[in-house]
Amino acid sequence: MVAQDLRGRGIRDARVLAAMSVIPRHQFVPPEYEFHAYDDTPLPIADEQTISQPYIVALMTEALQLTGGERVLEIGTGSGYQTAVLAELDVEIWTVEQSKILAKQSKRRLERLGYESIHFFQSDGTAGLPYEAPFDRILATGSLPEIPGTLLSQLADGGIFVGPVGGWHCQDLVRIVYHTDQSEREVLCQCRFVPLIGEDGWHQ
Repeated sequence: MVAQDLRGRGIRDARVLAAMSVIPRHQFVPPEYEFHAYDDTPLPIADEQTISQPYIVALMTEALQLTGGERVLEIGTGSGYQTAVLAELDVEIWTVEQSKILAKQSKRRLERLGYESIHFFQSDGTAGLPYEAPFDRILATGSLPEIPGTLLSQLADGGIFVGPVGGWHCQDLVRIVYHTDQSEREVLCQCRFVPLIGEDGWHQ
């Protein structure tokens, strides 16, 4: 997976490649999908959600430009796989999951695997965690119709947001370098993510 689907498709961050080479992705998917755990494809998980394909996880993580020690807000814990990748990169993580089922499962899974630098929250992640701000990085693992100003304002000056933004069925994966006076926006690729439902996200 790492050689063919990540390095072979242009992922160059050695720390990201090393992290994804040691995480047992098969432990983050339902038993019936374990055979496909290392395929470069999203897979169904509980509560009608998905675990993202490995290449997209690597691309998003690389785009965060982590060096270690950063404070990272993850919106959408999901299976916990992306959270584990972040934890391998020596950052402190605040991760928020709206689904009670997924929040409970991912917390138990990540604690069993020995990750300690993670703060878990079960709530509407689209509002972020303003009382824990500022963050050096914010990563959205589900789609947003637009990036809420409430989220960007929780970034430190020079902080980075990465996430899918756009329509219900197709989005742009964007990276924003946040500055209080003017921010820089870059489109990394087109993608399709499950929606982030919430007050500042999609409405059911």
